[in-house]
Amino acid sequence: MIDPVGRYLTLTQQVMPRLASEPGRNWPVRNDHCFQRIVLDTLCGVVWYDHLVRPAYKHLTFDQALQAVSLCDDIITGRANLHDLNRQSLAWRGKLRKQV
Repeated sequence: MIDPVGRYLTLTQQVMPRLASEPGRNWPVRNDHCFQRIVLDTLCGVVWYDHLVRPAYKHLTFDQALQAVSLCDDIITGRANLHDLNRQSLAWRGKLRKQV
């Protein structure tokens, strides 16, 4: 049986941070909690902790966890633009820096 929560954690805590440190991979974030923020905010369509009980990974439904894994895979393969997803996440949080 698939464990999408475990896969989501592996992707955001190990795989994506390792990929982010590779030369030539110009990702805007490197830390596991940043990947989790972006993925969860994207899934919720707003700041995740306004809709999920903390810790989020323990409260994801099976379908939400599958969607999180799918989004991680899309980010890794370049089908989803991590820069755009990060900007949107920061905008929802009121932390988007204005472009000069």
